[in-house]
Amino acid sequence: MTLKDVKTGETVKVVKIGGEGAVKRRIMDMGITKGVEIYVRKVAPLGDPVEITVRGYELSVRKADAEMIEVQ
Repeated sequence: MTLKDVKTGETVKVVKIGGEGAVKRRIMDMGITKGVEIYVRKVAPLGDPVEITVRGYELSVRKADAEMIEVQ
């Protein structure tokens, strides 16, 4: 399951981050690393972007980036 599949109001834990090079680095620089908990606050009407809370701050993630974040 990826972050894109998570419903509004759910809290999940990051298992693995996909992607390569700069894309993976950018995701990790936002504080999304293995083992961190993510709370999904809102999903835009068309599914893009996804608004999340991670490490105590709010963040909007594009659907393409959310697909690279494997969660449980």
